Amino acid sequence: MRICVDTSALLAVMDQDDRFCAAAFQFWEQQLSGPTVFLTSNYVVLETAALIQNRLGTAAVSLLYEEILPVIRQEWIDPVLHQRAVAALLAARRRNISLVDYTSFERMRQLGIRAAFAFDRHFAEQRFEVVPPGILCTSGDSF
Repeated sequence: MRICVDTSALLAVMDQDDRFCAAAFQFWEQQLSGPTVFLTSNYVVLETAALIQNRLGTAAVSLLYEEILPVIRQEWIDPVLHQRAVAALLAARRRNISLVDYTSFERMRQLGIRAAFAFDRHFAEQRFEVVPPGILCTSGDSF
């Protein structure tokens, strides 16, 4: 199974104070021992690194790059996909969904990936399966 990894999941795995940390870490550990292929994008990595540096410090950024990212296949967002994501963002006319999210949605559709390791309700709104199931941020939440 291929699963797209979102910033919300990476933050939850790394931040013990994150309310989704226990569920995220348990799911992460279970999937690492199986056939699951984790994928993310360079945009998600950039967003995650910036948030982790701000919230947890540079030692946590080192952990992200040395321990977490080596087991995740990173897909690079090309100019065509970037433009499609920008068009989707502008067409949606919504403030609370980021360009990074739209690039993830576009990449997932392009690659035929149906599941996202995320705590962001926007993936479910876009009709992706969100794992672990049953745990999503509400509309007022943000990471």
